[in-house]
Amino acid sequence: MKGLKWFKKAADLFGGFMFLCLFLTFLVQITARFGFNRPLPWSDELAVILYIWVILWAAAFMVPEKEQVVFDLIWNSVGRESRRWMRIVGHAMVGGLALVAIPANWDYVHFMARESSPVLSISFQWVFLPFVLLLIALVVKSAWAIWGAMRGEGLEAQGISG
Repeated sequence: MKGLKWFKKAADLFGGFMFLCLFLTFLVQITARFGFNRPLPWSDELAVILYIWVILWAAAFMVPEKEQVVFDLIWNSVGRESRRWMRIVGHAMVGGLALVAIPANWDYVHFMARESSPVLSISFQWVFLPFVLLLIALVVKSAWAIWGAMRGEGLEAQGISG
């Protein structure tokens, strides 16, 4: 478990660093465009690439399942055993679809190594890589959630009680 905590901390730091870079790029872009009336083409491109990375990285490694948006009306209205099966089936579908999608998406990302961004010349393989990482994370998280559901974990009612 110590290794997982270290990985989570490293993932959070990397995600925070990427967001900081995105924010600073955005500030440079605004200053150049509106302060000096001289837009910088590289800042637009870098902001888009960083945005892709920040969103997919956060979805894959930073946002825990309990903080995801859920529709819990049905979940809260059924018993513990039904919740167990809902959790197992739901995660089996998500993890299974992600697992099936990995090879084709990796092929596409690898294929995109031939192309690069127009201004910064960053290979599109690096631009789209976080999507493959997200798919892998979904498979691992789904397998872990199924294992937990079989052991009776994560079956509590969710949302605001009252």
